[in-house]
Amino acid sequence: MRTTLLFILLVQALPALAQDAGSTAFCLFPVPAEGGLQRWINLGIVQYVEARPDDVRIYYGGGNLGSGHETRIPVKSREEADAVLARLRRSAALCAKPASGGSP
Repeated sequence: MRTTLLFILLVQALPALAQDAGSTAFCLFPVPAEGGLQRWINLGIVQYVEARPDDVRIYYGGGNLGSGHETRIPVKSREEADAVLARLRRSAALCAKPASGGSP
């Protein structure tokens, strides 16, 4: 039940984040809350993503000697994992678009 609710909340948050699109250097994507705090990751620093039948793992901010971080988005099936990957792709594509029609 919590996972379903979290998934619904994450999907609802996506349009609000997409409104501030325009930078691949700062492209926020919501991830499951931890310790009562809502979290987002910057898609501009993601190194790789693993889709598994039980979760999607996003690895980011790595440097030397395993200094990177990992976040997990729990899913119930490979199809749900594919849906999370599709949302990641859409978010990244929206961030790559200019926020306004003109040049800076």
